[in-house]
Amino acid sequence: MHHQFLPTHYHLTLGPYAPVLRVQSGDSISTTTVDASGCDQHGVSVTPRGNPQTGPFLVEGAEPGDTLVVRIDQIRPNRDHGWARSVVAPNVVDPTYVKQLPEAPLADWQINHDEGTATLKSPLSKLGELTIPIEPMLGCFGVAPFRQQAISTATSGEYGGNMDYRGFKAGTTVYFPVFEPGALFFLGDGHAAQGDGEIAGTGIEISMEVTVTLSVIKGKTIGWPRGENAEFIFTVGNARPLDQSLQHATTEMLRWLEQDYGLDPLGANLLLSQCVRYDLGNMFDPAYTMVCKIPKRWLPVL
Repeated sequence: MHHQFLPTHYHLTLGPYAPVLRVQSGDSISTTTVDASGCDQHGVSVTPRGNPQTGPFLVEGAEPGDTLVVRIDQIRPNRDHGWARSVVAPNVVDPTYVKQLPEAPLADWQINHDEGTATLKSPLSKLGELTIPIEPMLGCFGVAPFRQQAISTATSGEYGGNMDYRGFKAGTTVYFPVFEPGALFFLGDGHAAQGDGEIAGTGIEISMEVTVTLSVIKGKTIGWPRGENAEFIFTVGNARPLDQSLQHATTEMLRWLEQDYGLDPLGANLLLSQCVRYDLGNMFDPAYTMVCKIPKRWLPVL
Protein backbone atom coordinates (compact mmCIF):
# COMPACT_ATOMS: atom_id res chain seq x y z
CA MET A 1 0.00 0.00 0.00
CA HIS A 2 1.11 3.56 -0.73
CA HIS A 3 0.48 6.21 1.94
CA GLN A 4 0.48 9.99 1.55
CA PHE A 5 1.41 11.72 4.80
CA LEU A 6 1.53 15.47 5.49
CA PRO A 7 3.34 16.23 8.77
CA THR A 8 1.97 18.76 11.23
CA HIS A 9 4.68 18.51 13.88
CA TYR A 10 8.32 17.42 14.05
CA HIS A 11 10.84 15.98 16.50
CA LEU A 12 14.34 17.20 17.42
CA THR A 13 15.19 13.84 18.97
CA LEU A 14 14.81 10.26 17.81
CA GLY A 15 12.95 8.37 20.50
CA PRO A 16 9.96 6.26 21.56
CA TYR A 17 7.25 8.73 20.53
CA ALA A 18 3.68 8.00 19.53
CA PRO A 19 3.62 7.09 15.84
CA VAL A 20 2.15 9.52 13.33
CA LEU A 21 1.25 6.67 10.98
CA ARG A 22 1.09 2.88 11.18
CA VAL A 23 2.03 0.91 8.07
CA GLN A 24 2.45 -2.71 7.07
CA SER A 25 5.75 -4.25 6.06
CA GLY A 26 6.21 -3.52 2.35
CA ASP A 27 4.21 -0.29 2.36
CA SER A 28 5.49 2.95 0.80
CA ILE A 29 5.16 6.42 2.27
CA SER A 30 5.34 9.75 0.45
CA THR A 31 5.87 12.69 2.78
CA THR A 32 7.69 16.00 3.21
CA THR A 33 10.55 17.25 5.36
CA VAL A 34 11.51 20.73 6.52
CA ASP A 35 15.07 22.00 6.29
CA ALA A 36 17.56 21.91 9.16
CA SER A 37 16.40 25.33 10.38
CA GLY A 38 12.73 24.25 10.49
CA CYS A 39 11.57 26.01 7.31
CA ASP A 40 9.06 24.41 4.95
CA GLN A 41 8.69 24.46 1.17
CA HIS A 42 7.58 28.11 1.30
CA GLY A 43 10.60 29.16 3.36
CA VAL A 44 8.36 29.67 6.39
CA SER A 45 9.61 28.61 9.83
CA VAL A 46 7.16 26.00 11.14
CA THR A 47 9.21 24.31 13.88
CA PRO A 48 12.37 25.00 15.91
CA ARG A 49 15.72 24.50 14.19
CA GLY A 50 17.99 21.49 14.64
CA ASN A 51 17.34 18.85 11.94
CA PRO A 52 13.59 18.47 12.65
CA GLN A 53 12.36 14.97 11.84
CA THR A 54 9.16 13.82 10.17
CA GLY A 55 7.64 10.79 11.91
CA PRO A 56 7.91 8.42 13.57
CA PHE A 57 6.33 5.80 11.32
CA LEU A 58 5.47 2.48 12.96
CA VAL A 59 5.89 -0.69 10.93
CA GLU A 60 3.53 -3.39 12.16
CA GLY A 61 5.28 -6.57 13.24
CA ALA A 62 8.74 -5.05 13.72
CA GLU A 63 10.26 -6.14 17.03
CA PRO A 64 13.62 -5.68 18.76
CA GLY A 65 16.11 -8.00 17.10
CA ASP A 66 14.58 -7.55 13.65
CA THR A 67 15.96 -5.41 10.82
CA LEU A 68 14.10 -2.49 9.25
CA VAL A 69 14.67 -2.15 5.51
CA VAL A 70 14.34 1.40 4.13
CA ARG A 71 14.33 1.73 0.36
CA ILE A 72 14.81 5.36 -0.65
CA ASP A 73 12.61 5.65 -3.71
CA GLN A 74 12.64 9.40 -4.30
CA ILE A 75 14.17 12.54 -2.78
CA ARG A 76 13.23 15.81 -4.45
CA PRO A 77 13.82 19.39 -3.25
CA ASN A 78 10.49 21.24 -3.20
CA ARG A 79 11.61 24.87 -3.24
CA ASP A 80 13.98 26.94 -5.35
CA HIS A 81 16.53 28.04 -2.74
CA GLY A 82 18.70 26.47 -0.09
CA TRP A 83 21.20 27.75 2.45
CA ALA A 84 24.56 26.59 3.74
CA ARG A 85 27.38 27.67 5.98
CA SER A 86 30.24 29.11 3.97
CA VAL A 87 33.33 28.35 6.08
CA VAL A 88 34.75 24.97 7.06
CA ALA A 89 34.68 23.85 10.68
CA PRO A 90 37.73 24.50 12.90
CA ASN A 91 38.15 20.78 13.58
CA VAL A 92 38.95 19.98 9.93
CA VAL A 93 41.98 22.30 9.65
CA ASP A 94 45.25 22.56 11.57
CA PRO A 95 44.83 24.32 14.94
CA THR A 96 47.36 26.92 13.82
CA TYR A 97 45.15 27.77 10.81
CA VAL A 98 41.89 28.30 12.70
CA LYS A 99 42.49 32.03 13.22
CA GLN A 100 42.87 32.44 9.45
CA LEU A 101 39.40 31.12 8.71
CA PRO A 102 37.22 33.97 7.41
CA GLU A 103 34.00 35.14 8.93
CA ALA A 104 31.19 34.84 6.42
CA PRO A 105 27.41 34.93 6.35
CA LEU A 106 25.26 32.00 5.34
CA ALA A 107 25.51 31.13 1.65
CA ASP A 108 22.41 31.35 -0.55
CA TRP A 109 22.04 28.74 -3.28
CA GLN A 110 19.49 28.98 -6.10
CA ILE A 111 18.02 25.66 -7.27
CA ASN A 112 17.19 25.08 -10.94
CA HIS A 113 14.88 22.07 -10.94
CA ASP A 114 14.77 21.76 -14.74
CA GLU A 115 18.54 21.60 -15.06
CA GLY A 116 19.17 19.82 -11.76
CA THR A 117 21.69 22.40 -10.58
CA ALA A 118 22.44 24.71 -7.64
CA THR A 119 24.05 28.12 -8.19
CA LEU A 120 25.83 30.11 -5.48
CA LYS A 121 24.29 33.60 -5.24
CA SER A 122 25.93 34.93 -2.08
CA PRO A 123 28.22 35.73 -0.37
CA LEU A 124 30.39 37.34 -3.03
CA SER A 125 33.93 36.06 -3.47
CA LYS A 126 36.44 35.48 -6.24
CA LEU A 127 34.78 32.09 -6.74
CA GLY A 128 31.84 33.83 -8.41
CA GLU A 129 28.52 32.14 -9.10
CA LEU A 130 29.59 28.52 -8.84
CA THR A 131 27.06 26.09 -10.38
CA ILE A 132 27.08 22.44 -9.31
CA PRO A 133 24.76 19.48 -9.97
CA ILE A 134 22.31 18.72 -7.19
CA GLU A 135 22.53 15.30 -5.55
CA PRO A 136 19.58 15.16 -3.12
CA MET A 137 20.21 13.12 0.02
CA LEU A 138 18.96 12.58 3.56
CA GLY A 139 21.31 13.88 6.22
CA CYS A 140 19.50 12.55 9.29
CA PHE A 141 17.21 9.53 9.52
CA GLY A 142 16.87 6.33 11.48
CA VAL A 143 14.90 4.45 14.10
CA ALA A 144 14.15 4.93 17.81
CA PRO A 145 17.29 4.07 19.82
CA PHE A 146 17.62 1.28 22.37
CA ARG A 147 16.63 1.51 26.07
CA GLN A 148 13.81 4.01 25.53
CA GLN A 149 16.29 6.79 24.84
CA ALA A 150 15.47 10.03 23.03
CA ILE A 151 18.68 11.21 21.36
CA SER A 152 19.33 14.57 19.71
CA THR A 153 19.19 14.85 15.92
CA ALA A 154 22.61 16.52 16.15
CA THR A 155 24.36 13.19 16.56
CA SER A 156 24.24 9.54 15.47
CA GLY A 157 24.67 5.99 16.68
CA GLU A 158 23.69 2.38 16.05
CA TYR A 159 20.14 3.58 15.30
CA GLY A 160 21.25 5.93 12.51
CA GLY A 161 20.67 9.65 13.09
CA ASN A 162 22.70 12.57 11.76
CA MET A 163 25.13 10.65 9.55
CA ASP A 164 25.31 13.13 6.64
CA TYR A 165 26.52 10.53 4.15
CA ARG A 166 26.24 11.47 0.48
CA GLY A 167 25.32 7.90 -0.39
CA PHE A 168 21.90 8.15 1.28
CA LYS A 169 20.13 9.10 -1.95
CA ALA A 170 17.40 7.72 -4.19
CA GLY A 171 18.09 4.17 -5.31
CA THR A 172 19.80 3.21 -2.05
CA THR A 173 18.45 0.64 0.41
CA VAL A 174 19.39 1.10 4.07
CA TYR A 175 19.10 -1.46 6.89
CA PHE A 176 18.64 -0.45 10.54
CA PRO A 177 18.61 -2.58 13.69
CA VAL A 178 15.22 -2.48 15.42
CA PHE A 179 15.24 -1.51 19.11
CA GLU A 180 11.58 -0.59 19.76
CA PRO A 181 8.32 -2.31 18.77
CA GLY A 182 7.34 -0.99 15.35
CA ALA A 183 10.90 0.30 14.73
CA LEU A 184 9.63 3.94 14.82
CA PHE A 185 11.27 5.40 11.71
CA PHE A 186 12.16 9.11 11.37
CA LEU A 187 13.53 11.13 8.44
CA GLY A 188 14.62 14.71 7.72
CA ASP A 189 17.57 17.06 7.16
CA GLY A 190 17.47 17.03 3.35
CA HIS A 191 20.47 18.34 1.41
CA ALA A 192 20.33 19.36 -2.25
CA ALA A 193 24.08 18.73 -2.34
CA GLN A 194 26.93 18.24 0.11
CA GLY A 195 30.65 17.64 0.09
CA ASP A 196 32.09 14.58 1.82
CA GLY A 197 32.20 14.96 5.59
CA GLU A 198 29.79 17.91 5.74
CA ILE A 199 32.92 19.80 6.79
CA ALA A 200 31.19 23.19 7.07
CA GLY A 201 28.45 21.73 9.25
CA THR A 202 25.79 21.87 6.52
CA GLY A 203 25.05 20.75 3.04
CA ILE A 204 22.76 22.88 0.90
CA GLU A 205 19.91 22.73 3.40
CA ILE A 206 16.45 22.51 1.85
CA SER A 207 12.97 21.07 2.34
CA MET A 208 12.15 17.88 0.47
CA GLU A 209 9.50 15.56 -0.88
CA VAL A 210 10.53 12.01 -0.02
CA THR A 211 9.17 8.55 -0.82
CA VAL A 212 10.42 5.49 1.05
CA THR A 213 9.36 1.85 1.21
CA LEU A 214 9.59 0.19 4.64
CA SER A 215 9.78 -3.53 5.27
CA VAL A 216 10.91 -5.86 8.04
CA ILE A 217 13.29 -8.82 8.04
CA LYS A 218 12.12 -10.95 10.95
CA GLY A 219 14.76 -12.46 13.20
CA LYS A 220 17.61 -10.70 11.38
CA THR A 221 19.80 -8.92 13.93
CA ILE A 222 22.45 -6.41 12.84
CA GLY A 223 24.66 -4.15 14.94
CA TRP A 224 25.00 -0.99 12.84
CA PRO A 225 23.30 0.54 9.80
CA ARG A 226 23.98 -1.24 6.54
CA GLY A 227 23.17 -0.28 2.98
CA GLU A 228 23.47 -1.12 -0.66
CA ASN A 229 23.12 0.44 -4.09
CA ALA A 230 23.71 -0.84 -7.60
CA GLU A 231 27.48 -0.96 -7.15
CA PHE A 232 28.32 -1.46 -3.45
CA ILE A 233 27.28 -2.93 -0.16
CA PHE A 234 28.30 -0.75 2.79
CA THR A 235 28.25 -0.50 6.57
CA VAL A 236 28.13 2.62 8.73
CA GLY A 237 29.94 3.34 11.99
CA ASN A 238 29.11 6.39 14.12
CA ALA A 239 31.40 7.45 16.97
CA ARG A 240 34.14 9.79 18.08
CA PRO A 241 37.12 9.66 17.62
CA LEU A 242 37.17 8.95 13.91
CA ASP A 243 39.11 5.70 14.23
CA GLN A 244 36.37 4.27 16.45
CA SER A 245 33.70 4.96 13.81
CA LEU A 246 35.94 3.20 11.26
CA GLN A 247 36.29 0.24 13.63
CA HIS A 248 32.51 -0.07 14.01
CA ALA A 249 31.96 0.05 10.23
CA THR A 250 34.75 -2.44 9.47
CA THR A 251 33.62 -4.90 12.14
CA GLU A 252 30.04 -4.76 10.87
CA MET A 253 31.24 -5.45 7.32
CA LEU A 254 33.25 -8.50 8.43
CA ARG A 255 30.18 -9.85 10.23
CA TRP A 256 28.01 -9.24 7.16
CA LEU A 257 30.42 -11.02 4.83
CA GLU A 258 30.57 -14.04 7.13
CA GLN A 259 26.86 -14.22 8.00
CA ASP A 260 25.25 -13.50 4.62
CA TYR A 261 27.89 -14.20 1.97
CA GLY A 262 29.23 -17.52 3.21
CA LEU A 263 32.81 -16.45 3.79
CA ASP A 264 34.94 -17.85 6.59
CA PRO A 265 36.75 -15.28 8.79
CA LEU A 266 39.97 -15.62 6.79
CA GLY A 267 38.18 -15.16 3.47
CA ALA A 268 36.31 -12.09 4.72
CA ASN A 269 39.56 -10.53 5.92
CA LEU A 270 41.35 -11.32 2.66
CA LEU A 271 38.55 -9.72 0.62
CA LEU A 272 38.36 -6.63 2.79
CA SER A 273 42.11 -6.10 2.93
CA GLN A 274 42.39 -5.59 -0.84
CA CYS A 275 38.93 -4.51 -2.01
CA VAL A 276 37.59 -2.24 0.74
CA ARG A 277 36.69 1.37 0.05
CA TYR A 278 35.96 3.97 2.74
CA ASP A 279 33.77 7.07 2.54
CA LEU A 280 33.65 9.89 5.05
CA GLY A 281 30.23 10.80 6.40
CA ASN A 282 29.72 13.42 9.09
CA MET A 283 32.96 15.03 10.33
CA PHE A 284 31.33 17.96 12.14
CA ASP A 285 28.87 16.81 14.78
CA PRO A 286 29.36 14.97 18.11
CA ALA A 287 29.70 11.55 16.48
CA TYR A 288 31.68 11.13 13.28
CA THR A 289 30.57 8.76 10.51
CA MET A 290 32.66 6.35 8.46
CA VAL A 291 31.33 4.12 5.71
CA CYS A 292 32.99 0.81 4.78
CA LYS A 293 32.21 -0.36 1.22
CA ILE A 294 32.80 -3.45 -0.90
CA PRO A 295 32.08 -3.49 -4.66
CA LYS A 296 29.39 -6.04 -5.39
CA ARG A 297 31.42 -7.52 -8.24
CA TRP A 298 33.80 -9.07 -5.66
CA LEU A 299 31.11 -10.68 -3.52
CA PRO A 300 30.72 -14.46 -3.57
CA VAL A 301 27.71 -15.65 -5.57
CA LEU A 302 25.37 -17.52 -3.22
